[in-house]
Amino acid sequence: MASNPKATVKNDEFAKLSWGERISYGAGDLAQNLIFGTVGSMLLFYLTTVYGISAAAGATIFLVVRWVNVFWDPWVGAFVDKRNPKLGKYRPYLMYFGIPLTFFCAMLFFPNPAVRGSIPYAFIAYLLTAMIYSLVNIPYGALNASLTRDNDEVSTLTTVRMTEANIGNLLVYTFLPLFVQLASPDKQSKDIGFFGIHMNLGNYASPKAGGAYFLVMSIYMVIGFILLMTTFFGVKERVLPTKEETSKVKYSDLFGEIKRNKPLQVLGMFFLIGFTFMFFGNTVWPFYMQYNVGHPEWMASIGLIGSIPGIFLVFLWPIVRKRIGKKTILLHFPITICGWFISIMGLVIPSIP
Repeated sequence: MASNPKATVKNDEFAKLSWGERISYGAGDLAQNLIFGTVGSMLLFYLTTVYGISAAAGATIFLVVRWVNVFWDPWVGAFVDKRNPKLGKYRPYLMYFGIPLTFFCAMLFFPNPAVRGSIPYAFIAYLLTAMIYSLVNIPYGALNASLTRDNDEVSTLTTVRMTEANIGNLLVYTFLPLFVQLASPDKQSKDIGFFGIHMNLGNYASPKAGGAYFLVMSIYMVIGFILLMTTFFGVKERVLPTKEETSKVKYSDLFGEIKRNKPLQVLGMFFLIGFTFMFFGNTVWPFYMQYNVGHPEWMASIGLIGSIPGIFLVFLWPIVRKRIGKKTILLHFPITICGWFISIMGLVIPSIP
């Protein structure tokens, strides 16, 4: 009889996840794209066109907040590892901090005339939002490893979550600017650049568009929070570190590990390059379409062309990984990204007045 509990625990750790649990976990990626992806894609454009600060001030705010995150995120990771809330080790953070996260993200776009153009207000509001986001995103990332140790299940789970993440990208980078323009004032009938479709779109670069941003962002926040709760209620933590293991975790561990672990250095550089260019592209895209191309109404159509392949091609990654291996992908990734960056700059620089 004594061996049965051990066998049960082992089988549970290598659990086969239901599709409901896979989709519920992936809903967290979709939620975070709806919540914080909106901030990454539209906040700087909003601050410089509607809110009324300079591009230099906005970019400086983003830069400083990112540097704060460099030191804040490892502390959050150590904090989460050392604690065991009653409702689970990682899941509770989705609810406890998901509520203030959605509130603060919406308030970043609140059209308050009393603080319009205030750089300190914009900086503090964005800093608090980014710090709270870490308290949701980091536990969510760790939650993945707590669901199962089965490698095939982890691979399937990754495919599902990336699919849902790309659906979130579609909603953010394709439909978000379209919805904001639909809600903005000074409407005109415009060809959105897709099958000759015309819509009455407003000027979302106008100071009068503040209400439109806040309305659309608030709706996105509500949907995002519902999706976070789908993850909270829909998954089960099975594989967790022991108290002895977590008691040894220190804030300085990450920096020490990076210093002596060369593969981790390479992986860190991979993510640094990838996320830098991704964040750059997502942030400058509204500016490029507004001021260089001169057709912001085309953003939805162009975003759709870029988003649809990402949803379906993610299913090919397991096949590509088996054919050429992870190392080959990592070797070719920086070359591909640099080529993409040079191509974008070739389009942007000549059109700058």
